[in-house]
Amino acid sequence: MKLGIVMALMLVTGTLAAQNGTSSVSSPASPPFQVGDRILLSVEGDSALSDTFTVVQGPALRLPEIGDISLANVPRSGLESFLKSELGRYLNEPVVSARALIRISVMGQVARPGFYAVPVDLVMPDALMVAGGATPDARLEKLQIIRGNSTLLSSASLQTAIARGATLDQLGVRAGDRIEVPRGADPESKWRIGAMIIGSVATAVSIIALTR
Repeated sequence: MKLGIVMALMLVTGTLAAQNGTSSVSSPASPPFQVGDRILLSVEGDSALSDTFTVVQGPALRLPEIGDISLANVPRSGLESFLKSELGRYLNEPVVSARALIRISVMGQVARPGFYAVPVDLVMPDALMVAGGATPDARLEKLQIIRGNSTLLSSASLQTAIARGATLDQLGVRAGDRIEVPRGADPESKWRIGAMIIGSVATAVSIIALTR
């Protein structure tokens, strides 16, 4: 019961901080788009342009009846405003919603290890919830983001960024990176889980539905 209360309080605090933009995370610049990234695009009143599109060589976004829109030097965090401007060349005052998706793996002590296409504006706890959340044996204080054979951020830096509400984009996560949740419970692990898992089941369900 106490663990549930802690998780609920952390969920509210983390969500409000993210919505209000109060995070002071010192993080890498928003990574560029890569071939194979996906973009969930919605253009009001245009079903042909409302779909999930895969970034092609360039990198570029290939749209029906419009063709390729270059994404070179476009930060993932600025995607929506960029596409609204670009589509405004073809449509009259388009209402545009766009989210960048990347395919990552979530491995180790989570309920459903595997590969997932997730929005880059997710915070780390919500990314773990997409994979079913951490198991009781998880050592979340040892969480790692791995690229190839290298660790992207040290455990201390990563924990600080997570606590401040950093998104995957702010953490510099790219397609192909791996989130690794190590095993090895200790007497304090439940409280660490309570302090870190602030994502909700509703978030996980909505993201899974969004990316299918």
